[in-house]
Amino acid sequence: MQEPTPEMVRAWKETFETYRPVLKPNNKPIQDVISYLKQKYPVTERTEQTLLRVVIENVTLNEYNAQKIPAGKTPLALVFQVEDAVSGKNLYENQDDIFKGCAIIVGFELVSGYFMVEGSSQLWDELFVFRGLDEIDLTNFYLVAEYVACVKKSGDPDRILIS
Repeated sequence: MQEPTPEMVRAWKETFETYRPVLKPNNKPIQDVISYLKQKYPVTERTEQTLLRVVIENVTLNEYNAQKIPAGKTPLALVFQVEDAVSGKNLYENQDDIFKGCAIIVGFELVSGYFMVEGSSQLWDELFVFRGLDEIDLTNFYLVAEYVACVKKSGDPDRILIS
């Protein structure tokens, strides 16, 4: 949520150089990520066109994400709201200050495998670790560094070595 500094970029590149050689593609299909979310948290599907369009545009208007849509395929979005109940309560109780009082919304683009989370950096980290990285992601120093950081936060750093 801040502009990257040269020091941040240098740290990301160092992490990339350290961990990239031991990482293998471990990307799960987006349907598995959706199933994980639905099994772990109470969710309600949201069908508003504005929400669906945000997810699709986050893919189509971003060169990195757009390259993951095969030629001739049309993006397809699903959006869920995590409910502030049962296991979802923990996410709401641990929201970053910037998100306090906001609904937690999770969007998925089914063709590219892209996902986004609004309202909970904790949930984004969790889903990112669960989903893993594909071959293209493994060439991106920022994504590799972010994945390593999220895995370390998850309390299961051995996952980096066995993925």
